[in-house]
Amino acid sequence: MISTVYAITLVGIGLVMAVFYFVIINSKKTEADYQSITKKWYDVRSKWFIFLLILGTIVTFASLNPFPIPDQHKEYSSNDYQIVAVNGHQWYWTMTPATVKSGQPVEFQVSAADVNHGFGIYDENLVLIAQTQAMPGYTNKLIHTFDKPGKFKILCLEYCGLAHHVMITELTVE
Repeated sequence: MISTVYAITLVGIGLVMAVFYFVIINSKKTEADYQSITKKWYDVRSKWFIFLLILGTIVTFASLNPFPIPDQHKEYSSNDYQIVAVNGHQWYWTMTPATVKSGQPVEFQVSAADVNHGFGIYDENLVLIAQTQAMPGYTNKLIHTFDKPGKFKILCLEYCGLAHHVMITELTVE
């Protein structure tokens, strides 16, 4: 198998060299021949740059407005959101309360006691539906509304040590 790949690679390199040789041999134009072509392509290049600049600006504003992440610094009353305090430890989660209502936004206040953890919420098919970082000395807010009741798994997404794979808990949505 290796010798076949080696032979194909050598043939490919030979073909590329032959094309370069053909182009070099047949390029007998003088500098005067290139002046009209050069002017034309300078014009095309300028228009292409302006087009890309406008397109990039439009795509940037269209993709950032509205920004899909809720304001993390806004203070919410307990009437607006269900508050769930989450703390990551090596190698378990503490979550108070562990049951929330569907259809009402939940604000997860996520922190860590020791090292960085990745807080990931998975549905019953183990599809990731929301996530944030759990960091020592800092509280991240993750706001999510559960559309339907069920049991959701909380897994660590950041390798946090020897027993990282057992860092699993469950959230009940009624």
